[in-house]
Amino acid sequence: MNTESDSFILLREQDNVAVARRAVPAGVEVNLGAATLRTRASIPSGHKVAVRRIEKGAAILKYGRVIGVAMHHIEAGEHVHTHNVGMSEVGNELASGTAYEATEVNGRPATFQGYVRANGDVGTRNFIGVIASVNCSATVCRHIADAFKDDALKAFPSVDGVVAITHGSGCGMAGSGEGIELLRRTLRGYANNPNFAGVVLIGLGCEVNQIAPLVDTLAARPDGLIATLTIQEEGGTRETIQRGIEIVGDMLTLADRANRSTVSAAHLKVGLQCGGSDGYSGISANPALGCAVDLLVRNGGTAILSETPEIYGAEHLLTSRAASPRVADRLLEKLRWWEAYTRAHHGDMNNNPSPGNKAGGITTILEKSLGAVAKGGSTGLMEVYEYAEAVTQHGLVFMDTPGYDPVSATGQVAGGANLICFTTGRGSVYGCKPTPSLKLATNTRMFEQMSMDMDFNCGAILDGTLSIAQAGAQIFQLMLDTASGRKTCSEQHGMGDSEFVPWQLGAVM
Repeated sequence: MNTESDSFILLREQDNVAVARRAVPAGVEVNLGAATLRTRASIPSGHKVAVRRIEKGAAILKYGRVIGVAMHHIEAGEHVHTHNVGMSEVGNELASGTAYEATEVNGRPATFQGYVRANGDVGTRNFIGVIASVNCSATVCRHIADAFKDDALKAFPSVDGVVAITHGSGCGMAGSGEGIELLRRTLRGYANNPNFAGVVLIGLGCEVNQIAPLVDTLAARPDGLIATLTIQEEGGTRETIQRGIEIVGDMLTLADRANRSTVSAAHLKVGLQCGGSDGYSGISANPALGCAVDLLVRNGGTAILSETPEIYGAEHLLTSRAASPRVADRLLEKLRWWEAYTRAHHGDMNNNPSPGNKAGGITTILEKSLGAVAKGGSTGLMEVYEYAEAVTQHGLVFMDTPGYDPVSATGQVAGGANLICFTTGRGSVYGCKPTPSLKLATNTRMFEQMSMDMDFNCGAILDGTLSIAQAGAQIFQLMLDTASGRKTCSEQHGMGDSEFVPWQLGAVM
């Protein structure tokens, strides 16, 4: 009989499931500390095995916490997944602030090389943005940006590129209310993001989302680094494209004068994302990123945790760290909104784990949420923001967003994120202009298989060559290096032109 001692990870003594480090066939005898079991079925990599008999209706425990209930008796050695686990009631005690401790900020914080803008904000990149007010101007924006690809920027070495920010909305909607306000807030946030040295806003002319009211709310920029064009006033598509190319050409000369300088890590605003999650996400990449977030916060920086449906069932871990009852209540209000929203659309909060998540070993939203919250580290939760709202509070904050990664990250960048850290187990290839996106792999197999897309291998934690703390320290240094200009894998591939995906709410008419 084949006997193995390192095939599974038992995360807590009280857990009744363990996680497979690799695919384990049926009939393998496994030593788990004092216990020995024999696998009754093949257990895929990242999936769970019962370490003892679990009675029907009993809680399934992982991380020492409930992730579901047994739908029937589960014997030791059985595969534990969607075929025998159901969703349990979410009944966690929602204490407010009981675990909150103020973070002492390092008096001599870490630094990076950033672009200091006229208003004091700091960019990690130096782009020109060509922003559509409406889908009707999207093609014009793309043609203008395309004119500056490849060799066209060689004369402007300090400029990272010209990117078109286009979307599928801006008209066919009410001129007031939730939908238009959310779109305007998102566009305003992108236009104000410090990774843009300059912006050109382009509309058709007859759309609901008019340019003038949008421009009136933008932060001031130096002369020559903001402009607007209206296709119907310029004489049509060709004329607008030509005029836009001229304007961007002039902006490039100004933007190229920008130089990086040494600034405090307090100027870093990092959006936290996880996508294509697997059974290892909550064991390796997410807690390692959480350690990096703790270092960032202790150096005065800001981390933006998001994806509200993906903290469902783990919200008590955040409310207990809330800096005030108001912050805790605000987070719970957002979760109640999502419960009502999913009911109104005949959905279920447990629908969230995707087919890829389930194939990677995640069984319920409770399991996914417990892993996802680990990205936020251990410091206090300082504020809760609306989608795409400007983030001004330092420390760990939360932004209400969907779990769909492009929509969520779009809100974070609109909120001012100048860097994204994105954990993935299945292998996301997400890029995000104008904000660099670091991909953190949960396991070595995927990291090696997609080596040109992954920036850091948290699988070394599973392999035993890095501790979570060591990985977190290396990720924090990678944040600083990337903020200083080190290119991410997605940047090297030229990705990020199509990932602006605003959250659409309200009627389309």
